[in-house]
Amino acid sequence: MRVDFHTHIIPEDFPDLAAKFGDPRFPVMEKTCDCGAEIFIQGKSFRKITDQAWDIEKRIEDMNNEGIDIQVLSPIPVTLAYWSSPEAGLELSQIQNDFIASIAKEYPERFIGLGTVPLQDVEIAIQEMDRAVHELGLKGLQIGSNVNGQNLDDPALEPFFAAAEKWNVPLFVHPWATLGGERMPRHNFMYMVGMPSETALAAGSIIMSGLLDRYPKLKICFAHGGGALPYLLPRMDKGWEVWPHIRKTEKPPSHYANKLYYDSLVYDPVNLQYMIDKFGAEQIIAGSDYPFLLREAPSGKVVDLLEGISDEDARLIHGQNALKFLGIHEMATSK
Repeated sequence: MRVDFHTHIIPEDFPDLAAKFGDPRFPVMEKTCDCGAEIFIQGKSFRKITDQAWDIEKRIEDMNNEGIDIQVLSPIPVTLAYWSSPEAGLELSQIQNDFIASIAKEYPERFIGLGTVPLQDVEIAIQEMDRAVHELGLKGLQIGSNVNGQNLDDPALEPFFAAAEKWNVPLFVHPWATLGGERMPRHNFMYMVGMPSETALAAGSIIMSGLLDRYPKLKICFAHGGGALPYLLPRMDKGWEVWPHIRKTEKPPSHYANKLYYDSLVYDPVNLQYMIDKFGAEQIIAGSDYPFLLREAPSGKVVDLLEGISDEDARLIHGQNALKFLGIHEMATSK
């Protein structure tokens, strides 16, 4: 079984919240043709998307052509909008959660849904997590890598992580509002450099904070192979060793990094082998970033290109780890 853990989706009738709330920072989607649309923010083009981002039949056709049994659906990160009012953020979250849940319910053998919550208000976020998981049946949440510039180790967020552990809700951390954005307008560096750097900062914040000592059953997966984190860990371990005054954990950072999950979207088999050697194959989950241009096609291609990987490890990465992470032990498929 092949599971693509990292895919994004948006409703075709995505509402114009910029007009409703009088705030041009909300993303606005304008159809350009039956086959695509353009997302605008503050009147400027943010990105172009194809109908693969909302057309379920097209998505299933692509899955069949690429040998993917199941996709895990999550919102497009720009729609997180943590900067908005809690009320607007909740409405935006509920629209997307209802949409994703409806697809997972209609096509239970092909799609698994992840929801989203307005983390700018932790109490409301916990309430929507409860609804998304326990009423809608979503299997986890996608969250952003920071909340309005506050890293994920901000004390205000701890009740959210406590609730996620209590309810056994897996969390998929995706970079957004990347650090150093003002220095990355050229070369599409936001996607190529900003996002991997942002992911490393988010993962490092979780690791160094002691959060995983306090909530050892918390399940967190980081996008894009953890970004730069795998290559920074030796330096983080050294810092933890030489600066005892910064320590908030019982053990060095690499110990906690081995408890996290990472998607396989690193493109290069050499990088994937490094991750396997560092974290173990059981912590890596195949994901493609479908349907965007930087996606891997098909999902898990880098696994297939890795020489010498055992059949067991390949099966873990291609699908079994995703289902285990999401708490799904068996799932039949039919194409």
